[in-house]
Amino acid sequence: MTVLLWILAVLAVPTLLFGLWIAGVFLKEFFRPGPSDGDPEAAEALGLLPAERQNTKYAGPLPAGLDATLPAVRGGDWKAAAKLMQDLGRDWERRSSAAYQLAEIAAEEDDWLLAWEADRPDDPDAAVVRARSTVILAWELRGGKRAKYTTSEQFGGFHRMLERSREEIGRAAALNPDDPTPYITEIWVALGLGYPNSEMDRLWAEITARAPHHYEAHFSALQYWCAKWRGSEKLATDFAERAATAAPLGSLLTVLPLVAHFEHDQSDDGDVDRTPKMIGRVDAGLADAAAADPTHPRLPELRHLLAYYLALQDRDAAALEQFKLVDGYVNALPWRYQGDGPVMAAHYCRIRNATAQAVSAATD
Repeated sequence: MTVLLWILAVLAVPTLLFGLWIAGVFLKEFFRPGPSDGDPEAAEALGLLPAERQNTKYAGPLPAGLDATLPAVRGGDWKAAAKLMQDLGRDWERRSSAAYQLAEIAAEEDDWLLAWEADRPDDPDAAVVRARSTVILAWELRGGKRAKYTTSEQFGGFHRMLERSREEIGRAAALNPDDPTPYITEIWVALGLGYPNSEMDRLWAEITARAPHHYEAHFSALQYWCAKWRGSEKLATDFAERAATAAPLGSLLTVLPLVAHFEHDQSDDGDVDRTPKMIGRVDAGLADAAAADPTHPRLPELRHLLAYYLALQDRDAAALEQFKLVDGYVNALPWRYQGDGPVMAAHYCRIRNATAQAVSAATD
């Protein structure tokens, strides 16, 4: 399914995210030297995979535990989901990511979740998965097209489901008061229902009181502050810069200024990506990635964006190192804004192949 082509996260969110912002930003690759498609043979000689072998559902490999749990849950085993969430405990970053993955399955078929809720009616883990799945269903009802291409019937169902989700979110929050995940889930309600800035500030205070440097929370909130939703370029950039400056190294939040730039950059001039400020942002991202827990569920998302901007800055050797670390998975910014499935993979491989070709030429 193509739900919330952003997150994911959700996580990637991801992604699953909105393909609503395609304005020409991808023309920049054609300003790189050499053929715009690069040389597939140069990439394959390095062990990199062709487009048809790229995974277009995830930004990187599934975290440990999820790879076995998700197939079991699809088979109807709710106890596998319950154990996963219980084992994650107060690891809020991984908890929100796992809840989203489970909620995706529930949005398609929720018999297993109904069985879980029947057996454990006040289980906060089941409640948070239900809340996330209700939001996912709402965005599915809306569809991924721009507003002018969305029918009044779609909007009606979308808004009704989002209003219903607020009840589910409130219940999940009450059952586990320390958990930021219900409030993070509500950011997507804020986007859809158009919360005023003051209400978003209230929601943000709830989140940061529980998890001040939560990646998914910041990534999602940045969407709210973008011009395409409820903010502006200045508001989005200010939010991103504040968060990145305050965050500890290894939190991955240095990605936020890069995302804010990407979201608002409609120029086809690659020079805007090679300014001292942008080079500094990429360098900060490299340091952040190096300091991060290698198993952080969102680390591949930062690496994808670093690879892209390093390539645009003609820092090909460094870009290739990032490509090697994420190759095989492409559902991340910037590739997923280009389109779904094969189109996404082709865009990724075009930039990656050009990078591999440039590195090979430099070492010949």
